[in-house]
Amino acid sequence: MIIRIINHSFHFECECLCRVFYPNEKINLIYDMSGSDPLTVTTKYEGNVVSADLDINGEKRFYQMETDEENAELHLCQLIFKGLCELTGYTPPWGLLTGVRPSKLLLHLMDDLGEEGAVNYFNNEFMVNPVKTDLALKVARNEDEIVKSAKPESFSLYVSIPFCPSRCSYCSFVSHSIANGNAKKILIDYINKLAEELAYTGSIARENGLQLESIYFGGGTPGILEPSQLDMLQCTIEQNFNLDHLREYTVEMGRPDTITPDKLRVLRLHNTDRISINPQTFNQETLDLVGRKHTVEQAVEAYRLAKSYGFRCINMDLIAGLPGENFENFKDSLDTAMMLSPENITVHSLALKRSSNLNKDGAQVADGKEAGKMLEYASLMLPKMNYSPYYMYRQQKCVGNLENVGWCKGDTKGFYNVVMMEESHTVIAVGAGGVTKLCHQGSNKVDRIFNYKYPFEYISGFDVILDRKKGITDFYRKDVT
Repeated sequence: MIIRIINHSFHFECECLCRVFYPNEKINLIYDMSGSDPLTVTTKYEGNVVSADLDINGEKRFYQMETDEENAELHLCQLIFKGLCELTGYTPPWGLLTGVRPSKLLLHLMDDLGEEGAVNYFNNEFMVNPVKTDLALKVARNEDEIVKSAKPESFSLYVSIPFCPSRCSYCSFVSHSIANGNAKKILIDYINKLAEELAYTGSIARENGLQLESIYFGGGTPGILEPSQLDMLQCTIEQNFNLDHLREYTVEMGRPDTITPDKLRVLRLHNTDRISINPQTFNQETLDLVGRKHTVEQAVEAYRLAKSYGFRCINMDLIAGLPGENFENFKDSLDTAMMLSPENITVHSLALKRSSNLNKDGAQVADGKEAGKMLEYASLMLPKMNYSPYYMYRQQKCVGNLENVGWCKGDTKGFYNVVMMEESHTVIAVGAGGVTKLCHQGSNKVDRIFNYKYPFEYISGFDVILDRKKGITDFYRKDVT
């Protein structure tokens, strides 16, 4: 696909919008009138007029609109969207929005325009389907109290465990299967270095008077850790961080086949109050197809075992649009999850990430319309079972340009999920692939500090990682307001 960019700098949004309609096409940006392709979009901004000239497999559309400098990008995207909807017969429900955080955008618009004005802007200017606008509004309302509770000294701690029992076909995370002998060997060194980074990070938090409000062990699959390794890491946190203000302590156990009584006992001894058990589907054929080495029965048994240990909140993840699955398969999985009645259910849309085996192998997955039906069913049934949407995010190359939504019963919102997605307070990350996000209170500005991506790099470059952590102190010594 070719996108011609003539006399403007809006190439990023033009490309993102075209990718919504053509997620698997290679897109070439050209800054003159050269080049030819069966899929061509020519965009111009001249004087006070924006125009979009579309030639899609021989069918053509041309649109133009008077505009001004402030609104030129928005108006150009509206023209592209209108033309691609007509030419493809598909109207993406999120309209022009291609960003990760629609609820955060809506919250900011509500501050400027009020709730009614923000809703109208979503529907009319961003061309969002009113059903999706309503979903974003419900999420924004549920997030508002947590977002507004952030103080300049607030922070959360993310602990990265980038190892899994096996690699799922749809996975694009930095995650190593411990079935690989090298990965199993490196895990021991990794855990020791992780404990060192935790201790160092705790000293930085104390020096800067930071207040720890949530902890999140993510992955990968933290459940692959042995009870003694979980205990060691959690002891290290207790010894180096002040937990007096902790509002939530989550360990994303992940695979049901990693969950044992001894591990759950360790978690409860360290006051972990929220865990995730992620079946992704309750269809055994799909589990086998995507490379998850557990059974449906193991997922149910793991959940019931965890319930017996008295966790305040258990989350279960499901994915809409998995290979080989249709609406009925997803419906059965969601019905099973609702029957088990965990406090949180998170419904993800499958993301066809470039580095995943699923994408490389060209597997057949549900299209946007089928995946959309799955999410519509979730949005219809979960409220009837007393769940409400409390956080939401979107990813590039999700089927149908759809969304991921966390649903909660009562007052069981995942605190970390909200602050991470809305970037309402600082998140300090430790471990391979961790990204520390230093949030400037009262603005959208976020400074980032990156750890090395892969475990072997993390270990070999550990001194560099500790040196980068000094950037946290530099940040808090400035006037960040």
